[in-house]
Amino acid sequence: MTSIAALQASKEGFFYRGMALAMGLTVFAGFAPSFFLKNFFGAAPLSPLLHAHGLAFSSWYALFFTQAWLAGRGEVALHKKLGVAGAALAAAMVVLGVTAGVFAIRTNHTPPGLDPRSFLVLPFFGITIFAGFVAAAVLLRGRPEAHKRLMLLASVAMLDAPIARLPGVFAAGGPLATFGLQDLFLLAAVLCDYRARGRVHPAYLWGGLVLLLAQPLRIIVAGTPWWLAFGDWVKG
Repeated sequence: MTSIAALQASKEGFFYRGMALAMGLTVFAGFAPSFFLKNFFGAAPLSPLLHAHGLAFSSWYALFFTQAWLAGRGEVALHKKLGVAGAALAAAMVVLGVTAGVFAIRTNHTPPGLDPRSFLVLPFFGITIFAGFVAAAVLLRGRPEAHKRLMLLASVAMLDAPIARLPGVFAAGGPLATFGLQDLFLLAAVLCDYRARGRVHPAYLWGGLVLLLAQPLRIIVAGTPWWLAFGDWVKG
C-alpha cells in the first residue's frame, strides 16, 4: 500500500469510528431518560422485552464501533469472527424490533397525539430497511468497500427512534425534524466519500436513495385505510 493510499485508509477509518461514536452518543442521549439512566429520571420500570430490545440495539452501535476499529487496525480475522456475531445480533434485533412495536401498540405506549396504528409504521419500516441493508452487507462481505457502507447505512436507518426522543426535536417539527437530523448522518457519509474519492460509492447512492424515499413513504402509508386496518389487526 502506498503512503497516499495508507493515509486515505487511515482517514477513512477515523471517519467510520467517528460516525460510530456519534451514532452511539445519539442513541444514548435519546434513550437516557427511558433506558440508560432511567433510575435518575424516575422512569417507570421496563418489561423484560424492552430491556432485551434496548440491550440489543445499543449493542449494535458498540459492535459497529469495534468493527470499525478492528478494520482500521487490519485485524481482519477477528473482524470476520465478530461479523458472525453481528449477523446473529441483527437477526435478533429484527425479531425484538417487531415484537416491541406490537407490544407498544397493545399496551398504549405510543407517542401522544399520534394514532397508535399510524405509529406502528415507524418501527416496522425502520427494522425492515435495517434488515435489508444488513442482508445486502452480508451478501457483499467479500467486497469491503460496499460492505462497510451498507453496514453504516443500516446503523443510520435506526437513528430516527433516538433522534425523535431528543428533547424538543419531535415537538418542534415532528417526523420531518426527526428525518432531517437523521439525514445529516447520511450527508456526512456522502460528503466524506466525495472528498476522499472524488465520487460517491454506489452503495451510498442507491442505499441513500432508499433511506430518503422511505421517510416520506412511511408518513403517507401511515394514514392509509389498509395500514390502519393492519394496525387494528395487530392490536387485536
